[in-house]
Amino acid sequence: MNSGGRPAGPVTIILVVHLAVIVLWQVVVDAFHVPKFILPSPLAALSTLGNAQYAWASNLLVTASEILGGFALGAIVGVALALIFTWSRAVALILLPLFVTLNMIPKVAMGPLVIVWFSYGIFANVLIAFSICFFPILLTTARGLSEVEPDLLDLVKSLRGSRWTLFRKIQLPGSLPYVFSGMKVGAILAVAGAIVGEFIASDRGLGYLMIQVQSALDTPAMVMAVILLTLLGVALYGLVLGLERLFVVRDIRLQ
Repeated sequence: MNSGGRPAGPVTIILVVHLAVIVLWQVVVDAFHVPKFILPSPLAALSTLGNAQYAWASNLLVTASEILGGFALGAIVGVALALIFTWSRAVALILLPLFVTLNMIPKVAMGPLVIVWFSYGIFANVLIAFSICFFPILLTTARGLSEVEPDLLDLVKSLRGSRWTLFRKIQLPGSLPYVFSGMKVGAILAVAGAIVGEFIASDRGLGYLMIQVQSALDTPAMVMAVILLTLLGVALYGLVLGLERLFVVRDIRLQ
C-alpha cells in the first residue's frame, strides 16, 4: 500500500513482479555459476548492446517494421472482411470456410513459398506476419458485428437508416470490445510471424541476428535479441491496450 493507504496500482504490481524475476535470474546465475553459453545473466545480455558488430539499432528497426506492418495489414484486412461477411451472408458462406482451411496451413511450411514468390526481405516477412495475425482479428470482429442487439438494428432499419449509418452508429461501437480483443491476440502473433520469416530467409532483423550468433554460441546476444523481441511485443500490445481504453467503455471491455 502507498502512503495514502490505497493499494498499489496494477502497473506498479506488474513492474515489481517483472523486476523481481530479473533480480532472481541474476542471483541464480551468479550463485550457481551457470556457464554463460548456457544461461547468461541479465547483465551479461545487456553488455552485448555495446557491441557495434551486432547493429542492434538497425536490426531492431527492421524487425519492428515487419511486426507493425504485418499487424496493421492484418487489422485492416481482418476488420474489412468481417464487415463484408456481416453485410453479405452469401460471401461469408463462400469465403469464411476457405479462410478457416487456409489458416490451418502451418505458417512455417508456407514461409519458403512466400520467399520464393516475393523474394526475401521486409515485404515477405510482413506478409508472413500478416498471415498469422489477421485470422483472429477477422473472427472476433465478425462475432462482435453479428452480436449487436436485434432490437437496435430493427429500430435503425425502421427509421430507414442506411447501411453505413447502421454500421457507424450501432455495429461498430458494439463490436469494438471484440475488435480490440482480436487485435491483442494479433499483436502477439505478429511478433511470431515476423521472426518466422527472418528465421527462414533474411539478411536483416533480430531473427537474422540470432541465427548468425547461434553458430558462435554467443548466448548473451541471443538472449538480448529475445528480450528486445519481447519488448517489441509488449509495446505493440500496450498500444492496442491504450487504444482500447481510449475508445471502449471500461464496463464493456472483454477480459
